[in-house]
Amino acid sequence: MDTITLWQLAALAAASLLVGFSKTAVSGANTISLAVFAAVLPARESTGVLLPILIAGDILAVLVYRRHAHWPTLLRLFPAVAVGVVAGTVFMLWADDDAVARSIGAILLFMAGVTLWRRHSAARAEETPEQQDADKPARAGRAKARSYGVLGGFTTMVANAGGPVMSLYLLSAGFRKLGFLGTSAWFFLIVNTSKVPFSVGLGLIDAQSLLLDAALVLFVIPGAYLGRACVGRINQKLFERIVIGATVLGGLQLLLR
Repeated sequence: MDTITLWQLAALAAASLLVGFSKTAVSGANTISLAVFAAVLPARESTGVLLPILIAGDILAVLVYRRHAHWPTLLRLFPAVAVGVVAGTVFMLWADDDAVARSIGAILLFMAGVTLWRRHSAARAEETPEQQDADKPARAGRAKARSYGVLGGFTTMVANAGGPVMSLYLLSAGFRKLGFLGTSAWFFLIVNTSKVPFSVGLGLIDAQSLLLDAALVLFVIPGAYLGRACVGRINQKLFERIVIGATVLGGLQLLLR
């Protein structure tokens, strides 16, 4: 890992703060953090540096929303996610930095498309009153759980970008805000923690990356606090437009660099 300038460190700190914010407020903001880390650091190494930051945010999110998780949904997803994580690990074994950078760029653009689809699906759901009456999420088909799980596992292993995939799945299953946040918090804490041995084995996490993480993780805490304070006041549509725009720009930058 090359020497990091003060401006680059500031960019990483801001991205880490955004991780905390996204974990307790708007999960889509994570894609901006991913783009920043991949732009400042070598793309392949950036995934290993970002993972402990994400886990710190997951822990804070679980502390806030731990009582709102829907465990049957989580248990239905985990086997398929494991398949996706293994597939992502195999990909990372042979992928060089350029391949990882292009893959992250492509995944970011794909995630932007998924987020747009999610917004469209949410708008349609709001037009169907009976979908708003159930407190618990409707049962999703096994085929849907498997496909979303494998895709989510692969994208989170390769690019730490499983958030929009899982958001789309949870939305399609009928989750309300607190259930959505609680289930998502536990999902990513378990999945991201399980990725640590794979990342260590791939050489993505080492003593040097953890030293950088030790400095950056301090910025996750105020971000999470800010997200918790703002979760009920955010103009969701405007914020998602900003996130989508930044994600597209970040994806294009990685694809064309």
